[in-house]
Amino acid sequence: MSDPMVPPTPPVPLDALLAREDLGLRRVAGPSGPDIVVHWVHTSEMADPYPYLLGGELLLSAGVHIPDGAGPGYFDAYASRIVAAGGVALGFGLAPVHDTVPEALAAACELHGLPLLEVPPRTTFSGVARAVWQLMAQARLAELRRVTEAHQSLASAAARPNPVPAVLHQLSRRLGGRAVLFGPEGTELATAGRDPGAESGAALARLARVVRPAGTGHRPSPAAGDGPGRPAPASAADTLAGVRLTAYALGAGHGFVLGVAAPRSDSGDHAIASVAAVLLALLTGEQQSGTGAARSAALVRLLLGGEPQDVAPLLGGERWRVVHARPDAQGPDTQSSNAQAPDALAASALGAALGSALVDPAGGVVRVLVPAGREPQAPPGWTLGVSAAVAPQDWPAADTQAARALARARATRVPLVVHGTRPALDDLVAPADADAHARLLLAPVEGSPALVDTLRTWLSLHGSWDRTAVALAVHRNTVRQRIARCAALLETDLDDPDVRMELWFALRRT
Repeated sequence: MSDPMVPPTPPVPLDALLAREDLGLRRVAGPSGPDIVVHWVHTSEMADPYPYLLGGELLLSAGVHIPDGAGPGYFDAYASRIVAAGGVALGFGLAPVHDTVPEALAAACELHGLPLLEVPPRTTFSGVARAVWQLMAQARLAELRRVTEAHQSLASAAARPNPVPAVLHQLSRRLGGRAVLFGPEGTELATAGRDPGAESGAALARLARVVRPAGTGHRPSPAAGDGPGRPAPASAADTLAGVRLTAYALGAGHGFVLGVAAPRSDSGDHAIASVAAVLLALLTGEQQSGTGAARSAALVRLLLGGEPQDVAPLLGGERWRVVHARPDAQGPDTQSSNAQAPDALAASALGAALGSALVDPAGGVVRVLVPAGREPQAPPGWTLGVSAAVAPQDWPAADTQAARALARARATRVPLVVHGTRPALDDLVAPADADAHARLLLAPVEGSPALVDTLRTWLSLHGSWDRTAVALAVHRNTVRQRIARCAALLETDLDDPDVRMELWFALRRT
């Protein structure tokens, strides 16, 4: 609803209120029909309620304001003022002042087209108001359920092998109309749903030109009076022969437009169509944008043997961070390994929040390649591990750093951990000598990656059994058994801080 004076709740048909047997309302005069709807209820005993009405009310009155001997003129003025204020109906209570509805009031309401309801003595005005709010809540719940189901079906359609026709089909089915994807030149690239007719189809095509950015396809350049560079609107709507026409611009100015022709239009329909527009923008914009083309070229070059440092300039940066992310579980144990694996849309949304479209959802972890100039922040519901900023040739090492940082973040129950980059003691030792020492020291356990990972995680968490178990998603007894096995194979005392320091030094080289 575009009127700011209208409440953001579905209106209640007056017929639904009359159908409530517990209220016992009866229509005495005035029109009837499904188009008469109530937005709210107001009680007033003022002779002129006009100043106190916003429009859309069911006005309730017991007739206290009616003077003795009031004639048709009084009732005519009273009914006309209610209609002028936008009131949709008048409910007249039979108690405690009047035993019957005044005939002159019924005649005035009939004359001015104002539905007049008789409220029996057993029905309180607060009971009528409560019934209206109950019907509104039921309608709102039904609308939310309908919108949620539509969003889920659209998301599923977007994940299919041929997503654009699938999304259009779901949209047309949910709205009971026709959905059209217009290309930059104004041609219909894909359609779904029943044809609204040649006249409505032509009107929808004209509406699509309104939202198409200037300089793309059939979008006219701004007129002299419009000012240079005036942007096109994001959406536009019109009505023709009872059919609601809506056009949505897709993406960042590539000229694709979603057109919808449906027999009705409410806030739920707009929410459904808006989600479809977002999905279609993602599906159409990636192939047309310069950044999308660059990413495609980078992927092809890597697959054909190109070096990462040669491909990185196509992606827009020289130094990068690798981010590993996991969605938080829904439940009392927020670090449980049973958190639902992120789907493609959730992973894309995370990438957008981090400022990168280079996203790889694999298993329960999402990996994102982020330019070093961006400082990653953990969005609500996610736990992140972030690598140091590295050059492309060091991406594999950064991937390992991000994985370890994520394990530490989950174990310590913090939303984000960044791999440290300050100089360490091992920088004082020649890399070749350090690597040789690390291989020799860890040789007894190098054949068991599980033991090495457990030892590394356990040391990084200061020997905490519980935190290590959380980080590795295993039972704490498993951690104890593995650490004991490491101590036996290494023939050393893991309670000795000097031993721990030396092992940590070696593990950092692997």
